[in-house]
Amino acid sequence: MTDLLDRLRDAVAAHPERTAVLAGADRLDFAGLDRRTAALARALRALGVGRGDRVGVHLGRTADLPVALLAVWRAGAAYVPLDPAYPAERLAFMASDARLAALISADGLPAAEGVPVLRPDAAADGPELPAGAHPLDPAYVIYTSGSTGRPKGVEVPRGAVAGLIAGLEATGALRAEPGVVGWNASISFDASVPQWSRICRGDTVLVIGEEHRADPARLAALLAEHAVTDFDLTPSHWELLREPFAGARVPRLFMGGEAVPERTWRELADGGIDALNLYGPTECTVEAVTAPISGPGPHLGEPMPGVRLHLLDEKLAPVPDGVVGELYLAGPGLAHGYVGRPGLTAERFVADPSGAPGDGPLLPGGGQGGRMYRTGDQARRGEGGRLEYVGRVDRQVKLRGYRIELGEVEHALAGLAGVRAAAVTVHEPAPGDRRLAGYVTGSVTAAELTERLRATVPAHLVPSVITVLDALPLTPNGKVDLAALPAPAAVGEGAPASAGGVAEQVAEVWGTVLGVTDVRPGDDFFSLGGHSIAALRVVHLLRRRLGIELQLRHLLDSADLAAFAATVERAVAAGAAAPRPALTARARVIGA
Repeated sequence: MTDLLDRLRDAVAAHPERTAVLAGADRLDFAGLDRRTAALARALRALGVGRGDRVGVHLGRTADLPVALLAVWRAGAAYVPLDPAYPAERLAFMASDARLAALISADGLPAAEGVPVLRPDAAADGPELPAGAHPLDPAYVIYTSGSTGRPKGVEVPRGAVAGLIAGLEATGALRAEPGVVGWNASISFDASVPQWSRICRGDTVLVIGEEHRADPARLAALLAEHAVTDFDLTPSHWELLREPFAGARVPRLFMGGEAVPERTWRELADGGIDALNLYGPTECTVEAVTAPISGPGPHLGEPMPGVRLHLLDEKLAPVPDGVVGELYLAGPGLAHGYVGRPGLTAERFVADPSGAPGDGPLLPGGGQGGRMYRTGDQARRGEGGRLEYVGRVDRQVKLRGYRIELGEVEHALAGLAGVRAAAVTVHEPAPGDRRLAGYVTGSVTAAELTERLRATVPAHLVPSVITVLDALPLTPNGKVDLAALPAPAAVGEGAPASAGGVAEQVAEVWGTVLGVTDVRPGDDFFSLGGHSIAALRVVHLLRRRLGIELQLRHLLDSADLAAFAATVERAVAAGAAAPRPALTARARVIGA
């Protein structure tokens, strides 16, 4: 398998002046990308960074981000994404757990004792960088939710990443000719890997900034402006882009991160939209099974080249068609395992009973054994042999593309002062709108718990609503009876929202989108369980209902419902909001 850096060198030689990276007003061609990544890689090597080391990357969504990631690879190391949106406590744990050899950061954060820090524009002279890398050298470590309350770092080898891109090409998911890729996923989300790394095959990567990711209309216009050919998203995100894309050219959609609902599948298939359903856990290098979104209904598809798929029962015996089994995946795309957690690695990466030849990292004793990864997902072969997703065997859930261990959220809640016990479930206030619901006992309020939790865990791990109970219901054997938990409580406090007119309609939309009742003027949108996609839905509904030009920032900048309602009332009175700023400035060439 050809290493991606070797493919990048071929792309640089073939078309040095072709655009490699677009990010806001910046444009970086392949020649400039080559020079910048080489200079930063030499700076890393000057610090002693080499094969097997890990380098933290703490950067926003600018042209510096792909430069840093490629430079880490050119230095022979693996990158560890440290998303600036994560709480400082979370970043500090990840930096310590990964045992970073260096950190690339524009602001020096997160502080890690004894770890040297480089700016993304750092450069150093030195000997030519080593050519080539071993397929088993680590490529990156991405942290995922952990059931024990501690996030776990998944270490993936370089050969697996090269195989991922080659496999997508072999299936026809990636066209032979260079395209324009919209980089939509967070760098901490493994779906980012097949997006940004396509630079190495000669594609142009458009780094989508937060201001466009948060506004469906601006995002759709940006994709059209740059003639984006390929775009990754979750089914939840499609719900917000459906209307902006209406009547426009839709790029090829790579849909993953969560199960595609029947309604969405039918809409895409019947509408003739070019879309793919992608399935694969982080531990199997992002994508393992693909299917065109067409035909009778949602299904997972067939394994990518090199992937071995098993549906097994509790005794690891194959299940017949039509019977639900647990999905196991094997092949050269398997991760090395979990950083610093050999026990958990042995539990999840088990021997392949099929007797297939060994692949993946070296096993103790020096040999390569046939391994497979226990996904925890349940599936079956349905009509016509189609592989259908059924559910989970444990308490892991997928919400808006994020893999969440409910146990981690419970652990975080239980660790807050004043909490005696905690439980977390998923509730669905509206069809297709699944959210976390937290339950605690103790001398605390839901509002203070939400505020304190935001300081310790990423936003996607904060429950939409927290209910304080006198006691958690128990089963006869003394365990928490999750099925007996009451419906989530609304968390508003104060006087009811003013009746009549615009303010009432704003409160009604908040309640509909958030699945709460009795919304009050002093309520904060995010304390009520709001998140970015919910905020987009609120703005979209109010635009359509009131016929106004409302921006996402109007909601994000409002302290509470009353302040936001006042902003909406001013927009209604004015008839329209101020003209929208230009989508992009004229491209500024950097590194050319």
